[in-house]
Amino acid sequence: MGLFGLTQSEDDKRATEVRTGAVAPLRAERQKCWMTRDGYFACLDANNIVDALKDEKKAASACKIESAAFERDCATQWVTYFKKWRVQDIQKKARLKELEAQGANRLDVQTDFKPR
Repeated sequence: MGLFGLTQSEDDKRATEVRTGAVAPLRAERQKCWMTRDGYFACLDANNIVDALKDEKKAASACKIESAAFERDCATQWVTYFKKWRVQDIQKKARLKELEAQGANRLDVQTDFKPR
């Protein structure tokens, strides 16, 4: 550590670079991000919060520790993306459940293309 602790360790510097998007996260860093994201989402679920962006104050007070870990371990753009993705995923699942209740049939769709 430098004079009076003013310099960052290499790990802290790397974490800052990942959060800001200056470097791409490594596999272990991505896995750590996903793990803290899942913990944050579990906290939101336990507190009946769907949209952490819309209900920011409620989410911040209910999931303070999980939110801090999520924001520490993930790139800033990822945090926003995952929060938006969560809302869309919940809405999609609810819509599919409605359609199935109305008698819609689920179709298995292949999304990769095979050469002929």
